[in-house]
Amino acid sequence: IVKDVVLLVQLEVAQRIVSKSGTKDYGILSVILNTFADVKLCFKVSPNVFYPRPKVYSAVIKLDFKEDEINFNESLFIKTVKAAFNQRRKTLRNSLGNSIFAELINEDCPINLNLRAEQLTIKDFIDLTNYIEQKRDL
Repeated sequence: IVKDVVLLVQLEVAQRIVSKSGTKDYGILSVILNTFADVKLCFKVSPNVFYPRPKVYSAVIKLDFKEDEINFNESLFIKTVKAAFNQRRKTLRNSLGNSIFAELINEDCPINLNLRAEQLTIKDFIDLTNYIEQKRDL
């Protein structure tokens, strides 16, 4: 069982991975990785330490995988997050309304459908996933 991972990635990718709700870098990668792991940007790495020298900075990040019991459908969660961010600048009502979940989303949704995906917390995405699963099973 893998408990943690240390990765060297491009700085921009690292910033996306560690970003928080409400920021411009917050997206699919942030939500999914932060759901299943505690993510930490350890330090930046200068292009000068590589040969040939790249034109970008790198960063070392550490992922400590959570051992918590998962109380939601992981596969559906990933599909929900992708659908919500599919049309990034649109509200959830529009982005989910143009997805495979179009017929399942309505006004009794526990999440404000006038928000954009980048405004939701991980808990909001889990609640949305549970709502969709409940509607799908009816």
